[in-house]
Amino acid sequence: MRTTAEFQGSVLNLRGVQVHSMEGSSMEQELELFQKHVTERFLELSSVESGDLLSLSWVRKLLDCFLCCQEEFRLILHNHRAHVAKHPPLDRMVGEFFERSVKALDVCNAIRDGVEQIRQWQKLLEIVLCALDHKRSIGEGQFRRAKKALADLAIGMLDDKDTNGSIAQRNRSFGRNNASSRDHHHSSFGHFRSLSWSVSRNWSAARQLQALGNNLPPPKGNDLVATNGLALPIYTMSCVLVFVMWALVAAIPCQDRGLGLHFSVPRQFPWAAPVAALHERIVEESKKRERKNSCGLLREIQQIEKCARVINELADSVQFPLSEEKGEEVRQRVQDVSRVCEALKDGLDPLERQVREAFHRIVRGRTEGLESHGRG
Repeated sequence: MRTTAEFQGSVLNLRGVQVHSMEGSSMEQELELFQKHVTERFLELSSVESGDLLSLSWVRKLLDCFLCCQEEFRLILHNHRAHVAKHPPLDRMVGEFFERSVKALDVCNAIRDGVEQIRQWQKLLEIVLCALDHKRSIGEGQFRRAKKALADLAIGMLDDKDTNGSIAQRNRSFGRNNASSRDHHHSSFGHFRSLSWSVSRNWSAARQLQALGNNLPPPKGNDLVATNGLALPIYTMSCVLVFVMWALVAAIPCQDRGLGLHFSVPRQFPWAAPVAALHERIVEESKKRERKNSCGLLREIQQIEKCARVINELADSVQFPLSEEKGEEVRQRVQDVSRVCEALKDGLDPLERQVREAFHRIVRGRTEGLESHGRG
């Protein structure tokens, strides 16, 4: 086994112990490149303007970052599978990572449920658009239809806030869930379900995040020596996994949301600063008065709430027949709703596909890893 002195000279450093494979070795280059790429990806994510943080486009970039990191990490484990098998500490660390990654699968399921919930809100906004279409005459009947859709929307979003996004367990078909509802509004809105996989009724996102983040200490110097540096990418990918799942729960409605996860990474890692900065910005966003009781910090959810409030206030103030001035105001507010609907239409389907891909990548990576290391 190498001594600590033999590991001098690499950029990989933890608590004063430097990790260095043979000069110019492919392993050293591979591990350094992984750290570099993770750092670059999170620097890009953290450079976003405040108005775009937690938007659909930003969340999709976050998932792109995760998928790229996960694939690069999978290749590292594959390329050095013989080394993993020969070193018990490394074999144990890899096994612990796979066990941690399994906990992320339920989070992916819950996030897909949340995406479906937002999709139902989008459909209700589209009813408002159809009712108040500027190409037709707008009268009391159209406003009643719009207000009915907004009432259903308010009940659905309030139900999510009351339960932190708790939604009924889905059936096994790609159709409606026939569960009973509290009232006809809830019945018409809250039980549209189209996914065949979900979490149980008593599942908690907050508890799952705590389980994901438990027992995640940075590798010590002797761990780095004993694993020829491979302990570092395992720790790095574990932190990436925990942070990404936490950020998804922050953004998307899901059962028993909670952002109290203690997430601390030693500053000497090059990617630690942008990750810590993002964590702090998201926590600060959650503390804003207008976001404290939100069912999700996704920027588009805030826009849905704002549009619904404005249209409701407008509907309560109109008199018929509409004056030209009031008609113009209605058209402007409807355009705002249209922009939100377009953003949801463009972003939700790709986001759901990415979450599905993350789920399958985690499963595939774990399966390949267990097979490579002789586990079952």
